[in-house]
Amino acid sequence: MSLNQELDPLTLRKVFAQHPSGVATLCAEVNGEKTGIVASSFTVGVSLEPALVMFAVQKSSNTWPKLRSAKRIGVSVLSERNEGVCGQIASKSGDRFRGVDTHTSADGSLFIEGSTLWLDTTVYNEVEAGDHWVILLQVHGHKVAQHSPSIFHDSRFHSLPVPELV
Repeated sequence: MSLNQELDPLTLRKVFAQHPSGVATLCAEVNGEKTGIVASSFTVGVSLEPALVMFAVQKSSNTWPKLRSAKRIGVSVLSERNEGVCGQIASKSGDRFRGVDTHTSADGSLFIEGSTLWLDTTVYNEVEAGDHWVILLQVHGHKVAQHSPSIFHDSRFHSLPVPELV
């Protein structure tokens, strides 16, 4: 067997899309303004002690520097009920949160209603990784809901059966 050696960004994007992933938003209220990003690179279970999760963000992101300054960041793992929200929050223009049902904690974590999982986090560490930053977040609290999780695979959304509540 020989492996394809094409490593150009467009080809790699298509190759990476073959890996199914959950989709999460990372949101907070910063200086009275809702801000957030969407991450299909979100990974849970990086560490149990301390409780760490991670995601990757492009270095060119204009939103991450604002979000990084938040006291707390709310991670919402999206369910099939949130698929329209994903594109809206990922948008580069307009009001990303117009018509989106959210909940803000006392510490400023912003959560998307109808998600399958909420994590209340703070930035633990940032690691440079090529054209991205790998962000480690420490988990301070969680809430699990009984909604069908949304999976992104081959550049499309799919749903899984509703899991048993943890």
